[in-house]
Amino acid sequence: MRLAFMGSPAFAVPALRALADAHEVVCVYTQPPRPAGRGQMVAKSAVHQEAERLRLPVRHPARLRREVAEHEAFLALGLDAAVVAAYGLILPPPILAAPRLGCLNIHASLLPRWRGAAPIQAAILAGDAESGVTIMQMEAGLDTGPMLLREAVAIGPRMTTPELHDRLAEIGARLILRALAEQPAPVPQPAEGASYAPKLTREDGKIDWRQPAASLDRRVRALNPWPGTFGFAQGELVKILAAEPAQAAGVPGTILDASFTVACGEGALRLTRVQRAGRPAMSGEALLRGWSITEMQRA
Repeated sequence: MRLAFMGSPAFAVPALRALADAHEVVCVYTQPPRPAGRGQMVAKSAVHQEAERLRLPVRHPARLRREVAEHEAFLALGLDAAVVAAYGLILPPPILAAPRLGCLNIHASLLPRWRGAAPIQAAILAGDAESGVTIMQMEAGLDTGPMLLREAVAIGPRMTTPELHDRLAEIGARLILRALAEQPAPVPQPAEGASYAPKLTREDGKIDWRQPAASLDRRVRALNPWPGTFGFAQGELVKILAAEPAQAAGVPGTILDASFTVACGEGALRLTRVQRAGRPAMSGEALLRGWSITEMQRA
């Protein structure tokens, strides 16, 4: 088939590779290069870099909604289908209607649960027992289109976002090949059970020790690596890179032992990997050996 691929982050890369091996990808659309990292150097998206490695043409418009020239260029590609995976731009009607088979989306959840920008993190935050991938026929609504294929995967009790992300990315690559080959009949999403996973912000990573330890443990695992989780001690930010629930109790925010176990609203959380500003990451025990603190500040 003659395809366009539209994606930006690392999640979309396995699908791009699989499609480039099996079909004719005539153009790759991705987010424009932007400043990134501590040095704010302009960087290309993961998909952009992979497309260049595969020697595929790349377009990176900053907008699509009212860009008539972009609509005409897309139509001129003469596509059988477009495959979309975490692209980052809303596709306007002229783009959705241009390919012969329409636009297919690789969505990292079992729709209709967790529509929106951060479905992987939302599933872990909510304590869901499973997540998965849905191949969806795109329409004007946000992740509301009919489903073509779905595949579930269990969320383990200690699973982090990077682990679930990588499993779902590989499933998505496999399912999109099946969807193009089999062209299954679309099935409308159920009317009930829809939920929304908004885009994450830095503020989402702030730890409130009055919450239950189980909830905070999920937050640490879900928001790794971005936006990350953090607390404060003596007014200084402390990044929480890894943690685990512990059998202990006390006033929320109190540090209960030398292993950096912090009392929560219910239970306690042991901070196993932490980082002070401007210093290397270290174990919680190592941080306490060099810093005499007795509590973490409550939000």
